[in-house]
Amino acid sequence: MSAVLIGEEVTDMINKKYIEFIPSMEGAEELLDQVESVSKDIDLLKSCIENEVQQNLHDAVTEYAKLKQQLEKNTAVIDLLQHLQEFDTAVEEYHRALQEKNYVVAAKQHGKARASVNALKAWKDTELPVVRALSSEITIQRENLIYHLGEEWQKLAVWKLPSTKTELTSVKSFLKTALHLNRGGSKGDESVPHALLPSILQALSIQGELHKKIKLFGQVLFKYMLKPLIIFPSLVVEVSSQPEQGAVLSLQCTETKADHPDPSQVYTKVLTVLKTLHEQLFDVSIDEKKVSEILGDLIWKEMSECIIRECLVHSIPANSSQLAEYSEVIKQTEDFESSLKEMGYLAGDSTDLLKYARNVNCHFASKKCQDVIVAARKLMASEMHNTVKITPEYKLSIPKLPSPSGGEKERKESCKKSAHYDQQSLENEKQLSPNTMCLPLCRISESVQQLMDLAIQTLSEAVGIQLFYTVRNIFHLFYDVVPTYHKDNFLKLPHLAAIQHNNCMFIAHHLLTLGFQFKPHLPLKDGVAYFVDLVPGFRRLGAQCFVAQMNVQKAEMLERLSTARNFSNLDDEDNYSVASKAIRQVIHQLRRLGKVWQDVLPVNIYCKSIGTLLNTAISELINKIMMLEDISNMDGERLRTLCQTIIEEGPLVFNPLPEENKNKKYQEEVPVYVKKWMTLKEISMVLNANLQEIVDRWAEGKGPLAVEFSCNEMKSLIRALFKNTERRAAALAKIVK
Repeated sequence: MSAVLIGEEVTDMINKKYIEFIPSMEGAEELLDQVESVSKDIDLLKSCIENEVQQNLHDAVTEYAKLKQQLEKNTAVIDLLQHLQEFDTAVEEYHRALQEKNYVVAAKQHGKARASVNALKAWKDTELPVVRALSSEITIQRENLIYHLGEEWQKLAVWKLPSTKTELTSVKSFLKTALHLNRGGSKGDESVPHALLPSILQALSIQGELHKKIKLFGQVLFKYMLKPLIIFPSLVVEVSSQPEQGAVLSLQCTETKADHPDPSQVYTKVLTVLKTLHEQLFDVSIDEKKVSEILGDLIWKEMSECIIRECLVHSIPANSSQLAEYSEVIKQTEDFESSLKEMGYLAGDSTDLLKYARNVNCHFASKKCQDVIVAARKLMASEMHNTVKITPEYKLSIPKLPSPSGGEKERKESCKKSAHYDQQSLENEKQLSPNTMCLPLCRISESVQQLMDLAIQTLSEAVGIQLFYTVRNIFHLFYDVVPTYHKDNFLKLPHLAAIQHNNCMFIAHHLLTLGFQFKPHLPLKDGVAYFVDLVPGFRRLGAQCFVAQMNVQKAEMLERLSTARNFSNLDDEDNYSVASKAIRQVIHQLRRLGKVWQDVLPVNIYCKSIGTLLNTAISELINKIMMLEDISNMDGERLRTLCQTIIEEGPLVFNPLPEENKNKKYQEEVPVYVKKWMTLKEISMVLNANLQEIVDRWAEGKGPLAVEFSCNEMKSLIRALFKNTERRAAALAKIVK
């Protein structure tokens, strides 16, 4: 109850007492004065009581706050002392367990000590130096524990590895690899109160170091032991037991002629290593999980990929007849994975390794396609100058193909139609030439012949669409790769350009019929384009390559003729020497080309090509002569000499065949291949003729001159050769058609 309430109650009691006696009292006014005086005394008393009470309450609250704060501090100090006591006890137990090599207890006590330090760190508004010291101490002791565990771990698995300077590329480099396994106490050994191996592994797990140790161990195991055993067929693992010391795994070399490891051998070698590790080291459960499972999770993916890449890929059959035998490899793979599951290295039912082995049919087709493409690419990148001669009698060697199923009915109908046509003999029936649809005599690259043989061999084994399209891809690849890969050589070397032309025509020729020859044996629907659609592209490719080389030769030829100073003022010895040299260089260029293309290009292509180039040179010479406005007698004689040089030596560049006596025919047919040949002969005659001879040869527009020249061209030439006289005017008047 507050002081104010007490004062009010006292006042009320006094007032009531005096009021009861008011009616009977005499001298009311005096009484009232007394009442007021008493009331003032009461108020004063009330005020004193209130002040005293408030002061007492304030002192009590202050005292309470001080006591509460002191209690909290005392409680915190008690907690602090308790944590320090727990830390001290844990550290003491930690050191005792560590000395006794009871690593699990040591790890747990270290954990308790760390928890105590963490609790001290969480104490609010406190940064005691002792806490920092304890934190540093607990870190040091953790490193100390990890160091001891690392030392024990190294004793359990001691590696002997090749020098870091050794290149790990051969069997010899791995022969020094060995792994010494020391179990360090067994579960059944009652004389050992705490088996050292489980204790070490459990302590590592508690400290969060087990996964790191197993990961590092797995990396070394795979790099220096498992991977070499998978890759090298001659490398084997030898296990030797040592009493009271565990086992030793070492790599040894054996003689073998195999280029790639056999799956069964690989599985046996890998299981030998992992089984020994399981027996000696990893058959220990940590938190309901075996250590072997931890190792398996870390190395399985990389190891299975290595087995697939280095072993199973090479075990895929090369032809379909061997597919049935591959079931044994699938069975070996299943047994391999079952053994790993029993030891705990592998979890799950189906892995990528087993899936790969079971999917052999798909891998066979893919491998076949890949091998074909690789072989084709190798042929395309090989030297092209090694050639073989193709004669009209050449035929592709197509293997005997099995009769297609369901084709008996169609074959009988075909025979009936054939017999029907044989009975209908036509009178005066004309037979096609034996060389119809045959390639002309030429040379092609040996690699292209091998490429076509590869395509035919692949088609003969094609039991599905994939291999058929692989053959198409071969030709697409040739179309894209060869022009790019040999581009510079095609422009620099006319010999290779001619061979590439022949190669493309050879491929295009056989693509016309290749599809029909294999059509009954390919699982394709009617209307599917086999190879005929590729023919125009290959013909165009060959033509483009050769035309590009022709343009190079033309540019080179015109460049030489450009040094002749327009064949003007040949009465100057220097000018004549330059012009004569240009003509000789052109003839030499044509001779060289003729030799390079000899026995390579088909005869008709050879003659057309040489003829086109010779015609280019002749056209350039004629154009330069026709542009001259004044030709002196000396100029005329020397121009005629240059023309005669071409007329005499030009036919000699036509040598399509190695046998000289067979080339005379083509040398006599020069006018057929050189469009301006007769024009050259006529202008040579004009340069040495008089006006009457020119008029007679014009023969009123019906002579040989009129065939090669127009009226204006002949008049211009006459004006350049002869002075302006009445005879010239009369001759010009006769140059009409």
